[in-house]
Amino acid sequence: MNGIAPIRAVVADDEAFARQRILQLLQHEPDFQVVSECSHGGEAVEAIRKLKPDVVFLDIQMPELDGFGVVEAIGPEKMPLTIFATAFDQHAIQAFEVSALDYLLKPIDPDRMVKALDRVRSMLRGGHPNGLRLQLDSLLAVVNQSDTYLTRILVKHEEHHVIVKAGDIQWIEAEDNYVRLHVEGTSHLLRMSMATILSKLDPRQFRRIHRSSIVNLDQIHEVHPWFSGDHVVIMKDGTRLTMSRTYRDQFKELA
Repeated sequence: MNGIAPIRAVVADDEAFARQRILQLLQHEPDFQVVSECSHGGEAVEAIRKLKPDVVFLDIQMPELDGFGVVEAIGPEKMPLTIFATAFDQHAIQAFEVSALDYLLKPIDPDRMVKALDRVRSMLRGGHPNGLRLQLDSLLAVVNQSDTYLTRILVKHEEHHVIVKAGDIQWIEAEDNYVRLHVEGTSHLLRMSMATILSKLDPRQFRRIHRSSIVNLDQIHEVHPWFSGDHVVIMKDGTRLTMSRTYRDQFKELA
């Protein structure tokens, strides 16, 4: 390093393989030094406060405290240079483009990573501009106020990734710390809570009918009364789902 201090980085992502991907790419950059790996937002907050890194690679979709929550917890005025990582190509990226912040779309492309790192070097050489603080403030405002919903979701399928159109999703099933997207005879696991994915989907098209089920309204064929106030929802592909009475009232407007 010829006496030049390394660029100190924190990598925060709840998925181990995603962290390893970033670490592998950074191994080819001798002027970068990873000072902490974090598996959730709380760890990221602690690491940023304690280690004061030059840059943080921050996953957006982390359970409990997501990437935007980390920024809010630290405060835009105290955040290091921030490169977001996201598996979504709609809502988040629109926010980044508005705020002129950098992001990496998963799976991370090596050439795109090189461009992001060059930008980090350039910004650090020029000092940490006040404009970045304003950009982070702007990002949070866009994220919190935007009514833009996902139209496409990037999901892992076997050894590659595919883009699933939101309108093609028939229904969504809770599965431990994941959700399973049922799409035209196949399904995809996505690490996210039911509440989180529901908040990212257009409520005019997607409704929760049970604590473990979200349906695409366009894919419903019939709804029949059942026992104790529950209903049976029959999807166009023949799948039978239970609508609990807890969620029944929200469908009155559709009658």
